[in-house]
Amino acid sequence: MAYLSLKVLDKKGNTICVSSGEDFTDLVCTRAYEEGDRIVLETSEKNIHINLQVDDAMGPAFVYITDNVSYEIPFGEKRISYSPKVFTGNRHYLYAETADREEIVRYRNLALNPADQHCDVPCYPHATANVETRGESVFAAKNAIDGVRANLSHGEWPYQSWGINRREDAAMKVDFGRRIRTGKVVLYTRADFPHDSWWEQVTLRFSDGSSRDFSLIRTNRAQILTFPEKEISWIELGDLKKAGDPSPFPALTQIEVYGTVIYKE
Repeated sequence: MAYLSLKVLDKKGNTICVSSGEDFTDLVCTRAYEEGDRIVLETSEKNIHINLQVDDAMGPAFVYITDNVSYEIPFGEKRISYSPKVFTGNRHYLYAETADREEIVRYRNLALNPADQHCDVPCYPHATANVETRGESVFAAKNAIDGVRANLSHGEWPYQSWGINRREDAAMKVDFGRRIRTGKVVLYTRADFPHDSWWEQVTLRFSDGSSRDFSLIRTNRAQILTFPEKEISWIELGDLKKAGDPSPFPALTQIEVYGTVIYKE
């Protein structure tokens, strides 16, 4: 059993609202958010699976947390990679609930996290990359695990993606924070043709030291990459071989990693 506490704090650390409970707590914040506000989840137990909803317009995220989590509410340029409905108005519904065993062991896309952040956080899955085009939020690595598959354009939501700024050595990692079992990855490459290019070959590298090469095609559809099932804690997409077309802009809209958590009672 975990004791959970949800808070909304202002930029000075003052508490705007708070709620707490055993294994579940929800919070209604009846105030328009202001720049510098953040949501904090505190737990009596670490290394646990949580269903976390930081905004009702975003929906819940199934996450694994290793410590207390602080979520900075985005403003300005950081907002345009989100739905315009997210974090708006003066009435917000948040909740956190510990996941039961049945939820934890379920086969699912373990890379999915619409609540991922562009900073180091004790909340997984978490996406990072060695390059993001011009440092803009619409090209951040976290966009590739937010669950939005729209790939026929680029830029503001719902067309956010991971952009590589033409870097030949571009690589993106999804860290799961614990061990999982997987044998299937699905890629949605951005397909805003002819603005976009695509990758003819990519490499998946795994935390166990292994790697596999895969061929891709020019398409807006899902590209399914399968391999012998393995136990890993992270996966990296790299060695991206661009097609020989005129466009210099290949990009990734979504990466999905299907499998199960290696669960210990």
